Amino acid sequence: MTVESTAARTPRRSAGSKAGTTGTKRTTRTTAKKDAGATKGTEPQLVQLLTPEGKRVKNAEYDKYVAGVTPEELRGLYRDMVLTRRFDAEATSLQRQGELGLWASLLGQEAAQIGSGRALRDDDYVFPTYREHGVAWCRGVNPTNLLGMFRGVNNGGWDPNSNNFHLYTIVIGSQTLHATGYAMGVAKDGTDSAVIAYFGDGASSQGDVAESFTFSAVYNAPVVFFCQNNQWAISEPTEKQSRVPIYQRAQGFGFPGVRVDGNDVLGCLAVTRWALERARSGEGPTLVEAFTYRMGAHTTSDDPTRYRGDEERQAWEAKDPILRLRRYLEASNHADEGFFAELEAESEALGKRVREAVRAMPDPDHFAIFENVYADGHALVDEERAQFAAYQAAFADEGDN
Repeated sequence: MTVESTAARTPRRSAGSKAGTTGTKRTTRTTAKKDAGATKGTEPQLVQLLTPEGKRVKNAEYDKYVAGVTPEELRGLYRDMVLTRRFDAEATSLQRQGELGLWASLLGQEAAQIGSGRALRDDDYVFPTYREHGVAWCRGVNPTNLLGMFRGVNNGGWDPNSNNFHLYTIVIGSQTLHATGYAMGVAKDGTDSAVIAYFGDGASSQGDVAESFTFSAVYNAPVVFFCQNNQWAISEPTEKQSRVPIYQRAQGFGFPGVRVDGNDVLGCLAVTRWALERARSGEGPTLVEAFTYRMGAHTTSDDPTRYRGDEERQAWEAKDPILRLRRYLEASNHADEGFFAELEAESEALGKRVREAVRAMPDPDHFAIFENVYADGHALVDEERAQFAAYQAAFADEGDN
């Protein structure tokens, strides 16, 4: 069993299966509609350096940004994606076993995250959503630290300033404002660092994102807006969110936008490097739309069979980001079976380590939440703490009886 086949192994319900969907209209989109909303008379431009078949495509504009990538670095990108997918699969399993309260899978979006994450410098700053597990991996955040919040034992799990990777943001779209403000500060400090903000296609409909675009453009902030368009904002397809491709929205705010094949790790690496270079050189913000697909559910509380069909998923399985890079590595003789076997063993070891770490996480102090509201205390918080203490004590009294 190979790690890259995880997506294909995920069970699928047949097109006729509607258990538990009474009263819900099931939407199936055709391939012809996937780019619906493009400006009339134009086709969306897609940057692609590596095809689904693993063929290298020349690109005069972006080739120079990956010209120095070595076979060792290509194997590193492959390793990043495989281990990120293995971690993600383990987290999903842990949630199903009751060890996590919720999990947002990145299955299918590994290339977008690893490609963009490896384009960053150490001094760049990242503002993620709640699904950027691959970017966290690239920033050196311990994977088990990502799980504390989803287990309910902490409010984040890591120091953002240790890795220049902000805590996960659950409120949709607000991190783009945080990123813009931080980038404006970076510009005032006179450094050449860049900032990157991740968000999804659904978040692009939020007012916070539009405000971020306005401020970053007016103040020429060194920020890259990286939209992972995985085709679905929970159950709402992209063509019901925008009349134009998402990357074209940047034009109205006065800065460039580009659409890249989000399942092409080389393409994502090249385009993000280009956008970061613009930011560092004082050319202002860029919108990158990584055109990808969410292979699993929005979160583990979601049932995607209620709103999308198997045919769509099957079409995207053929574009699997890990499989296409493996094909390229094999065709180029950049990796042998020994490499893949060692990586498989490493991925299984990672899964075991994650399982053990999650189950060993200590429960938090029930009263800790009251200690971090006000620096000097507050009468109302004291009252609420006393009420909660009495509530907890009631359970102990019942146990004594």
